[in-house]
Amino acid sequence: MMYVAAEKAQDPLLPVWPEIVIGLICFGIVFFVFSKKLLPVINKTLEERREAIEGGIEKAEAAQTEAQSVLEQYKAQLAEARHEAARLRQEAQEQGAVIIQEMKAEGQRQREEIIAAGHTQIEADRKAAASALRQDVGKLATDLAGKLVGESLQDHARQSGTVDRFLDELEAKAEAAR
Repeated sequence: MMYVAAEKAQDPLLPVWPEIVIGLICFGIVFFVFSKKLLPVINKTLEERREAIEGGIEKAEAAQTEAQSVLEQYKAQLAEARHEAARLRQEAQEQGAVIIQEMKAEGQRQREEIIAAGHTQIEADRKAAASALRQDVGKLATDLAGKLVGESLQDHARQSGTVDRFLDELEAKAEAAR
């Protein structure tokens, strides 16, 4: 009973000294084991994680830098392509203008040739018509004169000279009247 009485006599708020000593010794052993065995493994794992994260960040930064440089290259190529397209467009417009100008000049030249050929043809047709008209008028005039006079005017050379002289006089009078 004494043992029970000794237990009851101790204040419940004060710890038992042998338990504190045993608890401190166990805590020290556990702390020592953790610090020597478990803590290096945890630190090693954390260091590996940190390096992996930093390496990933560095790789991401390197990839971002590379992507930025590739983007700049593409932008430069695109700008160059746009410049080249604008230059080609300008050249095509200039060539088109030159071709249009050449075609206009060629059309003008052909038009002038056609007009000149038409004038030549008209002049030739006019001369042929005038010549045929002279002959027909001369023949009709001689026939009429022969019927009026009552005798045949068959001398062709004389007839032709008379008709030509008569028609020339008519033309001179027509020109003078103008």
